[in-house]
Amino acid sequence: MAALGTPYPLFQQAYFVNDIEQSMKYWHDTFGAGPFSVTDHHVCDEFTYRGTPQEADVSYAFGYLGDTMIQFISQHDETPSIYRDMYQAGQEGYHHCAYLVTDFPAERQRLIDLGLEPACELYANDVHASYFDTRHINGGFTEIHGDPPHVLQTFAEWRRAHEIHRPGDSLIFRRKKGQRAQ
Repeated sequence: MAALGTPYPLFQQAYFVNDIEQSMKYWHDTFGAGPFSVTDHHVCDEFTYRGTPQEADVSYAFGYLGDTMIQFISQHDETPSIYRDMYQAGQEGYHHCAYLVTDFPAERQRLIDLGLEPACELYANDVHASYFDTRHINGGFTEIHGDPPHVLQTFAEWRRAHEIHRPGDSLIFRRKKGQRAQ
């Protein structure tokens, strides 16, 4: 299914959670998702939230369930963010869907021309991403994410890890603090 009338299919569902490790285990035990790549305290090269340079302290986990990437996000502070726009401390739930784009500037402008405004924009690991507040459309945000070859390769590796994961294998492969996520 294409997202917001684009030729790009949705590839990710993301959830804001209180405990990433508990969420990974639950999704693995219940649905077979994972294993998950975890980045604690993610840091961006460039970041804006609603026009300000405020960057919340967040950790991420990424894993696959079939062809769909599942992302878990946990925020460690009360800095205003697209996560706190939806959830207060202690709350959790669905946060956003995402699609990869080949022509990031054109797709970003197309969404702006549709009347959507980017709520959060970032640049990390040589990749641009923008989150549009589409709660009135899908109950959450919608992320557009660049698709350079190094990102597609990383996502393919995570997808392959899901395909070959066997009972007893580790559920987590963790990055070092401050290492950039895709």
